[in-house]
Amino acid sequence: MEKTGITIIGAGVVGLSIASSLSEAGYNVLLLERHSSFGNETSSRNSEVIHASIYYPANSLKGKLCLEGNELMYEICRKNKIPHVNCGKLIVATNKQQEERLPTVLDIAKANGAKGVKIITKKQIEKLEPKVYATSAIYCPTSGVVDSHQLMQFFEANAINNNADILYHHEVIGIQKNNTGFIVTVKDDEENIYDFETEILINSAGHNSDIIAELAGIDIEKAGYKLNFSKGVYYRVHKQLEKYPKMLIYPVPPEEGAVGIHTCPDLFGGMRLGPYDFWTNSIDYSVKDEFRDLFYNSAKQYLPFLNKDDFEIDMAGIHPKLQRPGEPIHDFVIKEESEKGLKGLINLIGIESPGLTSSPAIGKFVLNLVKNL
Repeated sequence: MEKTGITIIGAGVVGLSIASSLSEAGYNVLLLERHSSFGNETSSRNSEVIHASIYYPANSLKGKLCLEGNELMYEICRKNKIPHVNCGKLIVATNKQQEERLPTVLDIAKANGAKGVKIITKKQIEKLEPKVYATSAIYCPTSGVVDSHQLMQFFEANAINNNADILYHHEVIGIQKNNTGFIVTVKDDEENIYDFETEILINSAGHNSDIIAELAGIDIEKAGYKLNFSKGVYYRVHKQLEKYPKMLIYPVPPEEGAVGIHTCPDLFGGMRLGPYDFWTNSIDYSVKDEFRDLFYNSAKQYLPFLNKDDFEIDMAGIHPKLQRPGEPIHDFVIKEESEKGLKGLINLIGIESPGLTSSPAIGKFVLNLVKNL
């Protein structure tokens, strides 16, 4: 039976970042992905925002890794010429009730260590973005946008250049613990099934991360690892583009764990609005033009020039969430499972937003877990 040092399951942006970090540190790395290429799920179906660590509970992994990831992201992008822009973000209040909530949002951001965040006035907003209506806003100078595809290309190339092996069309269908690590059973695209042994197994399987944990012998209900799915729908603007803001414009968060329908400027002069999130029981990326009125009524509050026919349906993404509907936001699970009798298994579960921003920091975090093994 073939043996390897470290096996990573899942070639989303997080799995690729981990492979890049571990291989760069000299580890023998194998990355498995069931799809034909990287980033086929959450990593390529999101707003591509570089977050500033605004919304997350203090001392959470989400907050800490987002903050660290924000700085690392700009450093990686500048060094490796990955397309990005540090455009900044405004979280805008359009009425007195929303204005009253801004200090609370600001306090959370400051507790997370978000840099340069402050409340600005209507006049200051008009100087930054004259087409945006707001009575006041939180200014977030470290927010931005990144080309997630080219970021993943960089992580993939860096891993390969550091001798990592990446196998696409390989699905993990079995995991068995033994004395020296794990026996992993995989199936390729030709339905061939075979086993190999790995000393360390890293589960970064995104939508399937709870299933992988279950294959390894974990009671996912008892452990709190069962995933729930939230679907986010986007519309793309195709009229009046010259009027749209260059900064990211977000509403005051409508509820805990939500960010509301916001602007998503891309790096090519285009603009999306979204996401509108709702719970779903299936992984279904199909989109219908059924939320136009909702998008219009939401975005019109801060984009007064908007018309209903200015945008068309664009895409949808699926967030793997650890919380159930009605529950408060849950933190990332990034955990080595020795206490469950599974030494050498590192689970990454519920890696949703801000997973893209956090990805460089998650790579370093997992590297430290491996070093401690």
